[in-house]
Amino acid sequence: MLVLERIPLAPYTTLGVGGEARYFATVRSEQDVVVALAFAKERSLPVFVLGGGSNLLVDDSGFGGLVLHIAITGVSHDGDSTALVRSGAGEQWDAFVHYAVQHNLAGIECLAGIPGTVGGTPVQNVGAYGQEVSESIVTVRAYDMRAEAFVDLDADVCGFAYRTSIFNTTEQKRYIVTRVDYELQRGGTPKIAYADLLRHFEESPTKPTLAQVAAAVREIRARKGMYIDPTRPEDPDTHSAGSFFRNPIVTAAALDQVAAVVGIPREKIPHWPAASGKVKLAAAWLLEQAGFHRGYSLGNAGISSKHTLALINRGGATAAEIVALRERIVAEVRKRFSVTLEQEPVGLHD
Repeated sequence: MLVLERIPLAPYTTLGVGGEARYFATVRSEQDVVVALAFAKERSLPVFVLGGGSNLLVDDSGFGGLVLHIAITGVSHDGDSTALVRSGAGEQWDAFVHYAVQHNLAGIECLAGIPGTVGGTPVQNVGAYGQEVSESIVTVRAYDMRAEAFVDLDADVCGFAYRTSIFNTTEQKRYIVTRVDYELQRGGTPKIAYADLLRHFEESPTKPTLAQVAAAVREIRARKGMYIDPTRPEDPDTHSAGSFFRNPIVTAAALDQVAAVVGIPREKIPHWPAASGKVKLAAAWLLEQAGFHRGYSLGNAGISSKHTLALINRGGATAAEIVALRERIVAEVRKRFSVTLEQEPVGLHD
């Protein structure tokens, strides 16, 4: 394992902005993790774990510590009706979904087309089109930097909730994920619950297969600029970090306030039930109501022409320009609706 110096981080992210890493190491085994952390400890360096860079906003100043680029690969599965599928954290997520579908294993088919790596999925509790990885994760293997040992964490201790887990909340920066184990159903029925998928298959004369559902999800994501197709020229709208804002979870009273501001019945506002009697609002709808339409731009930063929630690098953008657009959006939505939007991508700065 080599430790490199002054490595630009922008090429390692889908947003394509940000400065350099003072030190950079690609780790391909658990032993590499131990060696790299020893290097950082000897020099009192902060450590940042980098996967696919699809949910990351790197500051223009870069990062003055050690970036660990996780490249631990390998996929295997066993079992009969229920299959335990193990994957190295460095495997590309969409390739892993393809592997599952090819082997007729149901449980993650609606998560096709999502960029990034397997190791990032438990951190963010990745979800889309009616599925979340928390529904199928059995074990997360990780290096515990507090205990200085590898541990196997059962799903019930991972604190999975909407787009969160212990890995990005209470125990942030404690664990380095090296492998994830999923429990998938051999020959299982694909999940078709999300509105976009229901519409896609509403006239289908036969029940769709896992492969057809995965292909449909990629097609839908492509229309929204949320899928980087390796076989076609890259769409400029895909220079993003995916959905930049979480759908805010608010009280019923807050929903009524939003309805009053817009002047329409609350039933016509896109929202869904959430825990503890609260509701989840559609962040994209809030942006549009606040005047931030698809194609909106501020300098070299902008909003995707295909998806309101995707902030994009229109070409040559800096992290500061992305942040300026973020701040303008957050301020206007808060001013209009008294709702505070939270950033989805992880921020990395010196």
